[in-house]
Amino acid sequence: MTYIDAESCRHERGHITDSRFYGGRYATAASRRIFCDNCRNQRWLDIEAALALAEAELGIIPDDAARQIAAAARMELLDLDAVAAEIDRSGHSLVGLLRVYETVCEGSSGQFIHYGATTQDIQDTGQSLEMRDILDELDGELRAIIGHLADHAEQQAETLALGRTHAQPALPIGFGLKIASWVDELMRHMERLDQMRPRVLAAQLFGGAGTMAGFGPHGPELLERFAARLGLATPTLGWHVARDRVIEFVSTLAMITGTLARIADEVRILSRPEFGEVEEAWRPGKVGSSTMPHKRNPERCEQVVVMARLAAAQVGAALAAMIGDHERDSRSLRIEWAVVPDVSHYTLAACQMVLETVSGLTVHTDRVRRNVESFADKVTSEKLMLTLGEHIGKQQAHEVVYGLSQEAIERGVGVEELFRARPELMSLVEPEVLERIFEPARYMGSSAELTMRTVAEARKLTPAAAS
Repeated sequence: MTYIDAESCRHERGHITDSRFYGGRYATAASRRIFCDNCRNQRWLDIEAALALAEAELGIIPDDAARQIAAAARMELLDLDAVAAEIDRSGHSLVGLLRVYETVCEGSSGQFIHYGATTQDIQDTGQSLEMRDILDELDGELRAIIGHLADHAEQQAETLALGRTHAQPALPIGFGLKIASWVDELMRHMERLDQMRPRVLAAQLFGGAGTMAGFGPHGPELLERFAARLGLATPTLGWHVARDRVIEFVSTLAMITGTLARIADEVRILSRPEFGEVEEAWRPGKVGSSTMPHKRNPERCEQVVVMARLAAAQVGAALAAMIGDHERDSRSLRIEWAVVPDVSHYTLAACQMVLETVSGLTVHTDRVRRNVESFADKVTSEKLMLTLGEHIGKQQAHEVVYGLSQEAIERGVGVEELFRARPELMSLVEPEVLERIFEPARYMGSSAELTMRTVAEARKLTPAAAS
């Protein structure tokens, strides 16, 4: 194997989310920005500045030193090569940055950087800010997806469709009800995101073993001021080894991605020619295959399922991070440093692709209806059973309709045909009633009402829904 030499290539793109070939479907511009190394270093500088200013308010460090520390908290002032060299020399993920940061502070003010704090205080707080930024991005993406889906659900509320269970024809439904199910699940995720913010997005500032000893008598008040400056919650205790907040974030994102994959996979299946009920937007120039020119592959929907599987894989690793020793254990952190960015990349990528899918989705209502009509006398078997049950009892009626249905399948004939050939059954049902039984559109239950109830709830989240 031939490799490009280091002089002409810095070999910086090693993860699939960074790949120019594949990265566009594994991450987004927003997720890359949030987890960019330089942006993360700037975030740590911002946290150190917030700490210094809060400490100065309480007289822990000189006010002038805090102002100098805050003024120097800019990545463009730092020698990044020197930072990298210090990281290599120290073998520490933060000390290298702090040493170079100290050199750009005026006078002796740099001596008060990181006063009383421990590295994990800064990095956990930084991770909370990263998670907050991800939740902010998710909020907007999910609202947009819900808005488009609510539009589709409303438009298709009364569209006769084939409900399927176990991948087989079941009962008639409104096509909007299927879409409303997606909306309903996504709205519950929105609730989860709102509820988790005050619980999960917390500051960390408790010192080496969680006692705040380095801050003297001012620890609790300092924490409140520090957290307020950063817009984070003030925790009751240190959470250096209590990692449930981070696990909740990872698992919730994996759940959201799973729902997005359920939506995408349904679109993928229903777009198959055998179904032909929906179709993704297509643009000229998009290639489905390098060898079969006719292909219009649902690759976007397939990729969402890939994102869900990768996101789910992060949950197991995150759960393993809950097991930490004593008051500090870096084994947990080093797992989180990998899984928090990855699950975030995958979830935002899935959101972006689902938004592209639903905003350009076409529902072929004529084909949807024809698919129901193909199974009309089978998917109305429940109605036939309940009607007969009024005369001979539900259980006996089930046996009768079961026999008719299975015979119809075996012989390739209609249930109605077999029913009409049984005088003893025909005598139980009025002719006009029998006619209505085998009309699927008359057995959609409360599909439209349930759909519109869901749409009404969605409008509260997306009052200016997409058209």
